[in-house]
Amino acid sequence: MKLIEEFRNGEYAKGLVEEIRFMEFCGGHTVALLKYGIPDMLPPAVEMLAGPGCPVCVTSRTEIDQAIELSRDPKIIMTSFGDMLRVRGTKMSLSEQKALDADVRVIYSPDDAVRLALKHPDRKVVFFAVGFETTAPVTACAVKLAEKLDARNFYVFAAHKTTPGILKVLTKGKLKLDGFICPGHVTAITGISIYDVLIEAGKPAVVSGFEPLDILQSIYLLLKQVNRNRAEVEIQYRRVTRAGGNKVAQVLMEEVFEPTDAYWRGIGRVSGTGLKIRSGFSRFDALSEFGISNVLEEKETTGCICGSILRGLETPLECPLFRSLCNPENPIGACMVSDEGTCSIYYRFSRRKGGAHGFPEAGFPEAGFR
Repeated sequence: MKLIEEFRNGEYAKGLVEEIRFMEFCGGHTVALLKYGIPDMLPPAVEMLAGPGCPVCVTSRTEIDQAIELSRDPKIIMTSFGDMLRVRGTKMSLSEQKALDADVRVIYSPDDAVRLALKHPDRKVVFFAVGFETTAPVTACAVKLAEKLDARNFYVFAAHKTTPGILKVLTKGKLKLDGFICPGHVTAITGISIYDVLIEAGKPAVVSGFEPLDILQSIYLLLKQVNRNRAEVEIQYRRVTRAGGNKVAQVLMEEVFEPTDAYWRGIGRVSGTGLKIRSGFSRFDALSEFGISNVLEEKETTGCICGSILRGLETPLECPLFRSLCNPENPIGACMVSDEGTCSIYYRFSRRKGGAHGFPEAGFPEAGFR
């Protein structure tokens, strides 16, 4: 009788029919998912959730405030990537401070900031560095270049974030996640060892490219692992990514940076997920040069649910500010600023409330997918 009762167990049945939830960590994946209508093609039981994979979105308000404060010094030229200038801190953005009186400049590579420092030896040039392991090696290269060229007026305000620690937070969060689509470009640098935290938590992982077929195949591989009760790291993006990653880039990061705690906007302080410049390169460290303190805690804008969105707990469609007060022309929350921010993606590609990602404006035929 015991065997028969087990096969009629209601709790077991409930578990079998529950939704399977996969999280795409990177905003580039969220773009492709919505742009090409992939969520509407999936079985009803499969739900895709966006994660905190936009470095602009997770840069803390306090770090932005500190960058703005530095930019007010007439001796300083503040540089960063374009999206970073539009994200508001507590009261304003770097772009708004630039409109007042600050010398804030958009650059396309950290090396541009080094050359700017050489061109203006009477000024201090600060590069506000954000990004995951994909861009951290480029910042490290800029520090090495500044050392080689003796650009003593070049500094890095390091706000880089690293991946393993935040993945561990996500696996222990309130949301039940059955697997992860992992970013191919990050993995091309780090290799697959950074996903050990997922495997230890029993979560399947697939390293994916960014085209619609890449993502569909990655979802298929995740479903196969779930069906077979496996938790492994698979590489779908083999045309770019190798298991060991880029050893040269890894050595560069290790030489210039060391781990430190970091504050993720809307998520909180996460141990060991930041990068700070090692003592051997301290003369290029804006933190030590200008007395910038580590971020401890902060509050998000009233009504903004970016924190819940970054953790996959809610979607932009559930935010009271979405599309009305918060839009690309007037971004209240950080998730609306970058092209890879979840709110910005929803604004461009979702029309009305539907499934996890809403209904896309352009499915495969309209988007010209072949």
